[in-house]
Amino acid sequence: MYRTKTCGELRASDAEQIVTLAGWVHKNRKMGGMTFVDIRDRYGITQLIFSAGLCEMANKLGREYVIRVTGTVKERSNKNFNIPTGEIELEVSELTVLNVSATPPFTIEDDTDGGDDLRMKYRYLDLRRNAVRSNLELRYRMTIEVRNYLDKHGFIEVETPQLISSTPEGARDFVVPSRMNPGQFYALPQSPQTFKQLLMVSGFDRYFQIVKCFRDEDLRADRQPEFTQIDCEMSFVGQNDVLDIFEGMSKHLFKSILGIEIEEAFPRMTWHEAMKYYGSDKPDIRFGMKIVELNNILKGCGFTIFDTAAYIGGICLQGAANYTRKQLDALTDFVKRPQIGAKGLVYARVETDGVKSSVDKFYSQAVLQHMKEAFAAQPGDLILILSGDDVMKTRKQLSELRLEAGNQLGLRNKSTFACLWVTDFPLFEWSEEDQRYYAMHHPFTSPRPEDIHLLDSNPGAVRANAYDMIINGVEIGGGSIRIHESGLQNKIFRLLGFTQEKAQAQFGFLINAFRYGAPPHGGLAYGLDRWVSLFAGLESIRDCIAFPKNNSGRDVMIDAPSYIAQSQLDELNLSIVHVH
Repeated sequence: MYRTKTCGELRASDAEQIVTLAGWVHKNRKMGGMTFVDIRDRYGITQLIFSAGLCEMANKLGREYVIRVTGTVKERSNKNFNIPTGEIELEVSELTVLNVSATPPFTIEDDTDGGDDLRMKYRYLDLRRNAVRSNLELRYRMTIEVRNYLDKHGFIEVETPQLISSTPEGARDFVVPSRMNPGQFYALPQSPQTFKQLLMVSGFDRYFQIVKCFRDEDLRADRQPEFTQIDCEMSFVGQNDVLDIFEGMSKHLFKSILGIEIEEAFPRMTWHEAMKYYGSDKPDIRFGMKIVELNNILKGCGFTIFDTAAYIGGICLQGAANYTRKQLDALTDFVKRPQIGAKGLVYARVETDGVKSSVDKFYSQAVLQHMKEAFAAQPGDLILILSGDDVMKTRKQLSELRLEAGNQLGLRNKSTFACLWVTDFPLFEWSEEDQRYYAMHHPFTSPRPEDIHLLDSNPGAVRANAYDMIINGVEIGGGSIRIHESGLQNKIFRLLGFTQEKAQAQFGFLINAFRYGAPPHGGLAYGLDRWVSLFAGLESIRDCIAFPKNNSGRDVMIDAPSYIAQSQLDELNLSIVHVH
């Protein structure tokens, strides 16, 4: 046997046992006439001690050499209580080098000296680090708990195809040429949306799948071109039924993975409330600092910027009146960054003898006191105000300012979790460029029943029977009650600009299936990568994925995407046109 124990298994109770370990050389150090080597595997680290005849051989061991050792477990005189095996060491009597290693391009430790690009190129080495490996172990435990929970609630896991037809809505598709059907292409699924609806028509009333999805979109910290969804669908349900089941699953994950018991129901907030008070449809409610509209207080007092603005709003930072001018200038620079786009920032300090603002000459103390009351501000608080010509844009700018202030004040602790549901999204988004409506989620989302009559007269006012789960300002998952009746589905297609022929060509299989008795149904898809990164306290989902892409969508380890041979192009009836 290569090993009888793992490198993280031995304890003081194993003293005097003869065992065999196998793993990688983590560190090698000489002390007097002895050599100490740390051997590492997936389970931990054990200190080895070499003396007498084996020292010379042990001194030649380099980092990441693969070795096998046999020896006697001894209790250490200088114990290391920072690691589980720190009370023992292995006195080696036999050493075998199983494989040598080149010098690694970075140190394989939690605090590595390897930058992101280097670590991604040698990802197979990066995965040896505890910090990365533990994320994948967490991911595995979470998938086990998800499957256990859903199994107990009557769900069945069903696989759906990875080669499908392209859909016109949503993000760009990744496409795959078909050799057997020249000139035609498959698309990789952005989600199993239509298939899970077909499974509801088929009578599988509770489906789930932990499934790869693909979207060809610009990347950021919480996006990858391929990602994993916990995809779920249920028949004969309304919105509350879906929310209850998946709120229960979320609480189960918090308890089973983190040991956090959440007794109370998750709060629910409409999309309009989220935008009004937080400027975001994924508000971070770990802290207050709600947006307050100030139009009726600050307009008409002679300050032209506010008098001509469509919207004036602000936030109140409790206990931050001691912000220096340098800090306030830095916040001003922050909101003026191109990606935020505000023109400037007005501030007001709440003091015991009144309110002192950066625009004092335009406002009487009575007006400033009225503003103070609108925030329920106290002496020592700081009020920050933005204005703009576009209500929604200015609210979003205030949202960014709120999050930055929350970071500066230490209000966004990663070990604190605040969950909520955001509901009643608009069903449609209007595109000025295209002069048409687009589905805010997808074209199969049902409108709220009480809003269906508005489809003919005021489509922009129709609310979707849709919902997102938000945790700490991150959208962890979302879904909707689906349209199950053909007439309503056809009306939605028409509003989205589909002719009857186009709808039939793109979604005829689903439309036809609905003719055979589709049940009321709805569902939700969680982002598994986002769940894991949230629980692991990561800024990016990349380190909870075994082999991720970089921000350019490249796998720098295997150098993908790459060019293919001309013979392959010929087989696929493709030619490459180089655009200069």
